[in-house]
Amino acid sequence: MKDFSKLEKKLGVVFKNRDLLTQAFIHRSYLNENPQINLGNNERLEFLGDAVLELAVTEHLYLAYPDKSEGELTSWRAALVNTKMISSAAGRMGFGDFLLLSRGEAKEEGKSRQYILANTFEAFIGALYLDRGNEACRSFIKKNLLGELPEIIAKKLYKDAKSHFQEMAQEVVKITPVYRVLDERGPDHAKYFTVGVYLGNELVAQAGGYSKQEAEEETAKAALAAKNWQ
Repeated sequence: MKDFSKLEKKLGVVFKNRDLLTQAFIHRSYLNENPQINLGNNERLEFLGDAVLELAVTEHLYLAYPDKSEGELTSWRAALVNTKMISSAAGRMGFGDFLLLSRGEAKEEGKSRQYILANTFEAFIGALYLDRGNEACRSFIKKNLLGELPEIIAKKLYKDAKSHFQEMAQEVVKITPVYRVLDERGPDHAKYFTVGVYLGNELVAQAGGYSKQEAEEETAKAALAAKNWQ
């Protein structure tokens, strides 16, 4: 088992319930090889942390930028909480050294590792929320993620396909796109999602990816092409 006190020291965060911290780093695959571990995997914590993260970022944007529109704030939020951004933050904080993975999963690199780091970041926030409360989460997110916002705005990194499609849809047809999972297949640790994007009842396009975020982004690219809004 990893020595999580080193991570606590690095982050300046001390958990009252160390099991919550450990569980945040337990990938499903690890339990297959270590059934004696009396803890669950991090997926439920990830579910909770995702909601806590989105609320904290939303609240910050709402209060810090009172003159910005809903569309702009939505784009900025999406850029802050996407897989690439939060996996990068997890990497900077050294989360990769504390992942509890199966031997096979530990060898994976590239996008697979990126997704695992992003999911662990969210699981950590879920654990922190349960252990230390909402204020500790806000402080952690402000320190380790919100600092990326000025660069995102300055370099217009929020102009991803999904944001672009939403802006165009609201401008041209006055409808906010809705993304729906049409299909998912594969094992839990490598699930492939097919997502469709709708304008009202119209299915504009569909595409896939190994996370819902990736699938939505690919679908938005296809939708921009289908509508000739590029």
